[in-house]
Amino acid sequence: MQVEIHGNNIEVTDALRDYIAKKVGKIQRYFDFPLHPQVALIVQKENQRVEITIPLNNGRILRAEVNTENMYASIDQAVDKIDRQVRKHKTRINRKARQVPEELMDGFTRETEEDDGPKLVRTKSFTMKPMDSEEAILEMDLLDHDFFVFTNAETDEVNVVYRRRDGNYGLIEPRT
Repeated sequence: MQVEIHGNNIEVTDALRDYIAKKVGKIQRYFDFPLHPQVALIVQKENQRVEITIPLNNGRILRAEVNTENMYASIDQAVDKIDRQVRKHKTRINRKARQVPEELMDGFTRETEEDDGPKLVRTKSFTMKPMDSEEAILEMDLLDHDFFVFTNAETDEVNVVYRRRDGNYGLIEPRT
């Protein structure tokens, strides 16, 4: 596995590289194809942030972002977060594989950053395949986002699922 590591306001030492490779390498056991993780280490004052992004073959992305006061703790927590995501979603996908066709399980998410204006900070694009709210929640959790926009397979309208503060999920449907 080839791990791409970038440092922002931090020198990425050999010890740090080895630690990251060892920790992130443990995620490879869940996949039968080589992963190409990207790790960003960011230091801002006393805040040590680690962002791990792992693109998968089917166009999906595993992503975790953790802020702590210790870089090694941030790495550990981010890897644990991705590990939980993978185990949780592999179980859900295996359970749903009997019900949902394979082509509905594949999605594409691309993030690009734009610096052209002070108000537009980030643009995200993805294919909007028809799905039910459970599949949308699965996608949202896999991307580690607080909301997910999707086309409802039953109504053929754009809907939004979101994570509530109490840990449950909400669904926003348009009213005509």
